[in-house]
Amino acid sequence: MATQLETLFNLIDEANSADPVLESAAGATLPRALLYGQRMSACLATLRPDAPAELRIAARAQHLCRWQIPRDHYPAGRAGYLKWRRDLARFHARLCADLMRQLEMDESGIERVQQLLQKKNLKQDPDTQTLEDAACLVFLQYYLEDLCSRQAEEKIIAIIAKTWRKMSAQGRNAALELKLDPARQHLVEAALAQD
Repeated sequence: MATQLETLFNLIDEANSADPVLESAAGATLPRALLYGQRMSACLATLRPDAPAELRIAARAQHLCRWQIPRDHYPAGRAGYLKWRRDLARFHARLCADLMRQLEMDESGIERVQQLLQKKNLKQDPDTQTLEDAACLVFLQYYLEDLCSRQAEEKIIAIIAKTWRKMSAQGRNAALELKLDPARQHLVEAALAQD
């Protein structure tokens, strides 16, 4: 019989399976949000095998139904981007809370997951920082390649440098262990040289 946490993960995965954007990975084509949630869970399991349930839930729900709030519905530029990110965090937190309430999960646990998804107390809260580290690692491992196809090298180096500054020492050490292709590794090294 599935545990409550497994049931919740199934609900999150089911919701994320509706993502119309598909992505190929390991010979399969899956909805992007579903694949992202699974990658976050796998990364967290490696980064922090003893993660509490609330952190594991937040990792899986990090991009819950993300496609429903497209970036192009917000103004271009940094202010528009930051508003989009804040709105997304609240959206993910609300949707995840709704799924947790369907399963009659503990309200204090629901509040904790919402705090994590909204990245409250980043740098002060070890669990929030671990969630951010996992997101950064997933980006570097799986999404840097796509960014490279759309942005100039100088911009990519700046983005990697910003990503590096968001990470803890543990996250940075894990990032240095990633097996990136030589061209991407070069970009990471160039970003670190700036820091």
